Amino acid sequence: MRDSDSVAVYFLNAMVHALRDQPEQRDGHLLAVGIDPALLDQPQERVPAKAFARLWLDLIHALDDEFFRLDSHGMPIGSFALICRGLVQEPNLEKALRQCLGNFALFLRDLRGSFSVRGGRAVISVQSSIEDPLTRVYAEETYLVLVVGLLCWLAGRRIVIDRTELAVARPTQEDDTLLWGPDLRLGSGRTEVEFDNAYLRLPVVQDVAALKTFLRTAPQGLVIRFRNQNGLVAEVYRHLRARRYGQWPTLTALAERQGLSASSFRRQLEREGRSYQQIKDEVRRAMAFERLREGSLSIAEIAEQTGFQEPSAFHRAFKKWTGHSPGSYRSRLNRHER
Repeated sequence: MRDSDSVAVYFLNAMVHALRDQPEQRDGHLLAVGIDPALLDQPQERVPAKAFARLWLDLIHALDDEFFRLDSHGMPIGSFALICRGLVQEPNLEKALRQCLGNFALFLRDLRGSFSVRGGRAVISVQSSIEDPLTRVYAEETYLVLVVGLLCWLAGRRIVIDRTELAVARPTQEDDTLLWGPDLRLGSGRTEVEFDNAYLRLPVVQDVAALKTFLRTAPQGLVIRFRNQNGLVAEVYRHLRARRYGQWPTLTALAERQGLSASSFRRQLEREGRSYQQIKDEVRRAMAFERLREGSLSIAEIAEQTGFQEPSAFHRAFKKWTGHSPGSYRSRLNRHER
């Protein structure tokens, strides 16, 4: 974890939500890790990732709950280790995911996760009985962070989320595209994430020895390593987003811009869970979703702007991402907005 790494204050609020009626105790925990409590009223601000990680570990022990009391039963200290222990024995992500959701259900009472495959898409859904809207959105998003973060760690790479829905609306965040993918719908009435089911065939690359290290540094592995707004992956992502597809530099040119050799640049991206090609693919998806929402361009124009030589290739790619054609996706958006 680098000194420049940071996390949105929004996620800080989710962690300390259980102490909202005990401001002195809450502020004491924040000050102990070097975070100004006044930042809680500024959800778009950011805090150092190292302080966030220290607060995470401090709070789960203070609350005796590894789910920050966002569930009526919660997860007593040691629950997360128990949930993880069997996952490293599974041969692939599909089996690990099924066991993961079942293991969380051993502890949590107000949340249930389920998993389905729809064509070429894998969908993790969350059902909740939490009545308070703020507690619900914090709990459901924390649950998804834990589950998706675990999948990333087990595979040793980032799982690219193509679509996310959160049942309860909350403020948009700078991290949203990196965290939840280009197609995020807030306040949709249901909570789920969708990704390419090819990830489910990936082998589990972690073992018991790696698990011990992971458990000592869980906040970094779950929240920061694969979802870091100030990391190199995020910087490359922003660099590409600011340019037309035809202006995108080669990996070697980007490495020179960072003062790195191509091999060092590639290794640093891999440490953050992605390759340059994966980032380019993610940006193309984000551009496609954005332009379809705007509604001013034809499908052929969007295909050209996102680097597809033929509209038919764009149709095939989009159908693989979402299970829908670009036209039907745009129609669904228009119906939803009405």
